[in-house]
Amino acid sequence: MRRTVYTEDHEAFRSTLRSFIEAEVVPHYDEWYANGIVPRELYSKLGELGIFGIEVPEEYGGAGIESFKYQAVISEELARAGVSFGGSSVHIALCLPYLTKLATEEQKQRWLPGMVTGETMFAIAMTEPGTGSDLAGMRTTAKLSEDGSHYVLNGSKTFITGGVHADRVIVCARTAPPKEDDRRFGISLLVVDTKLPGYAVGRKLDKIGLKVSDTAELSFTDVAVPVEDLLGEENKGFSYLGQNLPQERLSIGVGAYSQASAALRFAQAYTTDRKIFGKSVASFQNTKFELGACKAKVDAIEAVIDRALEAHDAGELTAADAASVKLFCTEAASDVIDRCLQLHGGYGYITEYPIARLYADNRVNRIYGGTSEVMRSIIAKDMGL
Repeated sequence: MRRTVYTEDHEAFRSTLRSFIEAEVVPHYDEWYANGIVPRELYSKLGELGIFGIEVPEEYGGAGIESFKYQAVISEELARAGVSFGGSSVHIALCLPYLTKLATEEQKQRWLPGMVTGETMFAIAMTEPGTGSDLAGMRTTAKLSEDGSHYVLNGSKTFITGGVHADRVIVCARTAPPKEDDRRFGISLLVVDTKLPGYAVGRKLDKIGLKVSDTAELSFTDVAVPVEDLLGEENKGFSYLGQNLPQERLSIGVGAYSQASAALRFAQAYTTDRKIFGKSVASFQNTKFELGACKAKVDAIEAVIDRALEAHDAGELTAADAASVKLFCTEAASDVIDRCLQLHGGYGYITEYPIARLYADNRVNRIYGGTSEVMRSIIAKDMGL
């Protein structure tokens, strides 16, 4: 079916992006994969291409386009090529909304121009060892100094995407104890300069997938964060986090769709070329049945994503909507990718084949941004259950 979610401008952007990926990423990707990280200079190239500035207001050097659809195109093209831009995935999709909605004019002038060029890379640090999805249980603290000039930040974070290359990290920390009737009270957001004394990057975590995405542990030991770097109001951080979850979950759903679509493309190409018993694997009835079933499921995922993209751009995507999108798309994509790997036979288990990398990369979609179990709870609550 013909997609109507994208315009000619989106397709022109897709063409430019595809050429960039083929020239600047694909030839080097195996090396980046082996190293477990992309080179820092890639981000400067993405800045020059304009990737980081699409949704940034014009007065700060961006294009000022208020649409998430360009991020969706990026996700689709990366999956199509079987590559990644590393930890920069959170730079715009997750971090930018916090800055545009909460930052003061002075803060925007300081941070957004560097965000556009890639000179200042952002990450966000929520999760702590032992807390998982229970953000209200965080123990990282930020105590205001006696003279009121800075916060003293202490604690640790884990699973921080982009944490190795980040120049600024939006850190969630307790600036006040929780109230007896409100565990969520007392959390604030600080935009921390990673060069400050006491800020340390720990292990770059070795994951089963997303190998080139730098995921790190962070620690803070008496880090003096200027009060000028408080984002939004003190003690209201938890509500801010909730406001941005729909876009984060939509982003994960888009990624799952992109991976499922790419997996189907890889499987069709492989089974068409691969010969067994003198015939292509694609000519066997079982292969046709499997590919046909996968195509139908990808079409269904696509329909959900396209409707969600339109709703998000119109400001109508609710938290329950986003949970439904994430749940369905990630679960369905997992099935598609598993079937497509099976059609590759033994080669599907070898990481030099993109289907193997997709299989490993896809698994986390049902965990981060809220597990599938959490999504089911959100949907059920919205149903009045």
